[in-house]
Amino acid sequence: MTPAELSRTVVRVVRSAVDEGALGRVGDAVPEAVKVERPRPGGGGDYASGIALKLAAAAGLPPREVAEVLRGRIAGQPGIALVEISGPGFLNITLDRGTRFEAVRQVLDAPTTYGHGETLLGEAHAFVAGAEERARVVTEVVVGLLRSQGAVARIVGRGEPGQVLAVVPCPVPGLADLVGVDAARWAVLRAARHDRPRTDVEELLAQRESNSLFRVRYAYSRSRAVTRNALDLGFAGEPGAAVEGEGLLGLVGDYPGVLEGAARHRAPDRLARYLEAVADELLRFQHAVLPLGDEKPSAAHRSRLALAEAAGTVLAGGLSLLGVDAPEFL
Repeated sequence: MTPAELSRTVVRVVRSAVDEGALGRVGDAVPEAVKVERPRPGGGGDYASGIALKLAAAAGLPPREVAEVLRGRIAGQPGIALVEISGPGFLNITLDRGTRFEAVRQVLDAPTTYGHGETLLGEAHAFVAGAEERARVVTEVVVGLLRSQGAVARIVGRGEPGQVLAVVPCPVPGLADLVGVDAARWAVLRAARHDRPRTDVEELLAQRESNSLFRVRYAYSRSRAVTRNALDLGFAGEPGAAVEGEGLLGLVGDYPGVLEGAARHRAPDRLARYLEAVADELLRFQHAVLPLGDEKPSAAHRSRLALAEAAGTVLAGGLSLLGVDAPEFL
């Protein structure tokens, strides 16, 4: 179950509780979408939601009482293993373990469209790209992110009606001529729109771990390498529940929610930072994928390989949305 699917599940539960009269006078206060995110430090479960706190005033009930109304109803949904209440009324949701691995299968079944959705279907946006280089790149990527979530988005010429995104200019004109198109795009997209991008030419060209683009691309190339090596050993990836890499698995499942958030907030930097996190987890995980020594390939190896392949697919898809190449060999 992806964050987007979990969000829709919670919305259905809230509407059902309202229809049953279990949430007082909430009525029109039921949101179209519910934010689910990783629990904060000290919180339990796979995801957390503060929906009970948002509904409490409209329901005329204490937040924890609203949370209790929702807790049992969410816990009874398919794919949910446990729901607990923490703090003033946060819902901490643990997914059924078998369901969590469905994200890997979804990636491998639809490698070019995983994470794309229709959450912004019906929205239409027009943007005027400024003359400055960074503004043009950011606007182009924002349009692509919105389209990935079902919105109609386009870039219009100056003088036409449209939104102008506020972007701090790149301090180095012609950066692409100095470091190449991919490195330049990464530099101006990695920073939030209101922040000044890092433009250290030497670092942007460096082929080392301190260069975040290098790490992301290297992680993708490693995902392709383990697939080739596995084929040489006579086995292929197969999604399954017998797998290590909980952190990587969680990140792969987060991808749809990351894309939606990046689109809603016009924030390509959210996607770039997410790709860094996936790359770092994949580079840690890759060493467990292939059999060692005389060890024979097992179901565990096949499931680990499938997870590594899914993570690599997410990296390639995210880089593509940023307009950055993902080389298979690096």
